[in-house]
Order: sequence, then structure tokens, then C-alpha cells
Amino acid sequence: MRALESFSDADFRTTILRALRLLAVVTAVGALLLWWKLGWQSAVLLLVGSVISASGLWEWLRLMTAVMARMDGGGVARPIGLLLLGFFVRLGLTIALLYVSLKVLNGSVYALAAGLALGVFALTVEGLRLVKAWTV
Repeated sequence: MRALESFSDADFRTTILRALRLLAVVTAVGALLLWWKLGWQSAVLLLVGSVISASGLWEWLRLMTAVMARMDGGGVARPIGLLLLGFFVRLGLTIALLYVSLKVLNGSVYALAAGLALGVFALTVEGLRLVKAWTV
């Protein structure tokens, strides 16, 4: 049984990377099913939502890694301003991608929403795995 105090930066990175891998697997399976049932437009909308969700997780990993490096004081910390600029650029690109995909593709909006929710799903699964590891 592990304690919460032993949760390290490497554990955080591993958790996020596992969530990204789970998101990719669920997206691939879901896109194939949607393509079969609702057409390629809905499958692409699921992919768009998943890419946006994955980019959010990746940005969170980068931001938290930079903040933890500053808090620990060890190693070379990346400039926070550059990371925040990247965050806002990604946010603008996300809005543009959502607009264009909804305007051009005539697929299911629910597929897009499912893709956006997959990041939360993947983090929830990884969080439950951590809770299980700490309590068993």
C-alpha cells in the first residue's frame, strides 16, 4: 500500500501518460464503431474532440511539470510565460477547430461531445487505479 505523500512528479507524469494512452485506445475503438454506425463525419468529430481533450491533458502535464520544477527548486525551470502563451494559443486553436469542424462536418454533435469527455473519462479511470493502489 502506498501513501499519498509518496506520490512523486514521476508518478504524476506516468498517470497522465497512461490517461493519454487510454484516451487513444478508446478513441480508436470508438471511431471505428461510429464510422460503422453513423458515418465517417461522426468518427472525425469524435477524433477532433479527442485531440482537443488530449491536447488539454498534455498542456496540463507541461504546466504542472514546470510548476513542480519551480517549487522543488532543483533542475532548470522553464519560463512560465512561454507555457502560458502556449496555453492561450492552444485555447484559440481549439475554438477555431471546434467552429470549423461543426461548420464543415455534418456528423453527430454527440460524437464531438464524447470526444471532449474522453479526457475526463481517462483521468477518472487512472484516478480510480491510484485509489485502488493506495487502499489495497
